Amino acid sequence: MADLDPTTQANYTQIASQNIAFDWTIDFDTQILSGSATHRLIVRVDGVRKVIFDTADLEILRTEVEGNLVEHEVKPKHSVMGSALHIPLPEGLKSGSTIKVAVFYKTTKDCTALQWLEKEQTQGKSFPYLFSQCQPIYARAMAPLQDTPSVKITYNATVSSTLPVLLSAIRKSPPSDGPAHDGKTIGKDVVSYTYEQPVPIPSYLLAIASGNVRYSPFPQFKDKQWRTGIWAEPELIEAAYWEFSADTARFLAAEEDTVGTPYKFGVYDLLVLPPSFPYGGMENACLSFLTPSLLTGDRTLVDVVVHELTHSWFGNGITHAHATHFWLNEGWTTYIERLLLQVLHGSAAARGFSYIIGAKSLTAALKQYKDVPRFQRLVINYDIGEDPDDAYSEVPYEKGSNLILHIERTLGGLDVFLPYVKDYVNTFIGKSITTSQWKDHLYAFFSRHGGPAKVKALDSIEWDAWFYGEGLKLPVEMEYDTTLAHAAYDLAARWDASRSVPQVIDLDFKKSDLDTFISTQVVVFLETLLDFPPLPYSHLVHLGSIYGMSSTTNAEIRLRFYNLVLATPTSEAAAHFAPEATKWVVGDDGSNVIKGRMKFCRPVFRSVFQTNERLAKEAWEKHQNKFHPIARKLIDKDLALA
Repeated sequence: MADLDPTTQANYTQIASQNIAFDWTIDFDTQILSGSATHRLIVRVDGVRKVIFDTADLEILRTEVEGNLVEHEVKPKHSVMGSALHIPLPEGLKSGSTIKVAVFYKTTKDCTALQWLEKEQTQGKSFPYLFSQCQPIYARAMAPLQDTPSVKITYNATVSSTLPVLLSAIRKSPPSDGPAHDGKTIGKDVVSYTYEQPVPIPSYLLAIASGNVRYSPFPQFKDKQWRTGIWAEPELIEAAYWEFSADTARFLAAEEDTVGTPYKFGVYDLLVLPPSFPYGGMENACLSFLTPSLLTGDRTLVDVVVHELTHSWFGNGITHAHATHFWLNEGWTTYIERLLLQVLHGSAAARGFSYIIGAKSLTAALKQYKDVPRFQRLVINYDIGEDPDDAYSEVPYEKGSNLILHIERTLGGLDVFLPYVKDYVNTFIGKSITTSQWKDHLYAFFSRHGGPAKVKALDSIEWDAWFYGEGLKLPVEMEYDTTLAHAAYDLAARWDASRSVPQVIDLDFKKSDLDTFISTQVVVFLETLLDFPPLPYSHLVHLGSIYGMSSTTNAEIRLRFYNLVLATPTSEAAAHFAPEATKWVVGDDGSNVIKGRMKFCRPVFRSVFQTNERLAKEAWEKHQNKFHPIARKLIDKDLALA
């Protein structure tokens, strides 16, 4: 039986989209995206009599086949997969032929893919804002599609809006570096924006954003043919440019050199979104979306860009066939990201340190799924119609990257493995693949370039344990370069030893303890403390005070501090810090900025819920509409509200 996508109702094995022409109008008053999607489809099976598209909460107005109006049928809604749209096709279609099908439609208030922000929810508080999030299976709520990564499409679009429009494609008009909004009045005059995406991409990489945004190009990098720059609201554009301009082009060039294949998308821009964006970044083709929590003013979190641009090869280029094989996207991207950190920083210590930080995240994710152990697996065989977001965690990132690191070491190191990486990219770029296809290619390569000895080395890997193993441990005890971790370990050990000192006034700690630490060392220090028995309440309060943990603008550090003080739900420390942590997440801490990134808001809400259920639920009830629909859905589950 073919390895079919269990999250789609589309008949993509019989007829598949090749190109989609979108014609959209954005209406901020009604919060509706309306227009049409015209598919050019290729017939894969003789005599196919219908095309089935995935939709979710769309209002279908009419459908046409080759310009002729036809009757359509919207099937009953499935709670996860949405409503299958059936459109009849003429008789006698032959495999290899093409046909055009147009669907005219509009989104509804239940659209999961789009978040409409009131002007008060933006940085400038003068204009509304719209942005999408289509991964893993929400593109069907924005357009009728074959919403599976097994199908890759090119697309072109015309979008009319009173606010500037960005898409995951190359803008054709008006020019990005021209007058804002084509010289017309932003928020009042309608402008038509045209885009083209000539490189085939999976549907989850469709992306749209519209708001009062400005563009600032980064300096050209040597003789590269691609360009890169930053988009943000006017109030953030200067800070965003400073944060990312020094490194983005350098990162992209280093990636090309490492994987041996040029960047294929022509444009690599960044967009700093409003704070409700639920992820750290999203690798939309040509336009990576970023959380504003990365704007720390010291460039300490810019390495997130390395991850997102790496997806241009691993994910956007080589794509998982469907959710079961999602680790191929994230495991490979995380592995290459960490390899790039070694290249960029000139030290293996940076690579090892990233794995140390990741190990903590992996343990937390595995513990989260102790009651659903199959979600601890690397390869999850989803039931038909099961929601892949239920299993979304750090597992595919961390377990996947550790598997590839283990393979690298088993085969003899980076010098042996890197030629394979380049061959892997050259072989599969532009394709959607499964785990077995990847593994077969791995064996075939080392059979040709290493013979029986390398094949024997691969045979020594416990593949089933890596792919399907459950529990809190990896199949192999991994060792990492701990050079950068020693100082963090030593400071944590000092705090652990201090528990015998009853009065905090007698503690020998000071603010300067962290003067030589980079931000990730502070993260490891706090995470290491979690491995020790809980510190006394007075010590935790003192730690937070002298190191400024409750006021730091670095959200990664702030999160780890709250993880530490909320770790024991019944403790005095948890009771003390739960209100503060809640205010931080919902923006009641004086910042008026929510922490919409799910990496921050979900763990905090889960921890506060364990400590003070009433506090968590009341705060969520009051502020939930500020958060993205995806975050709302998952936090509702975290708080036992769904």
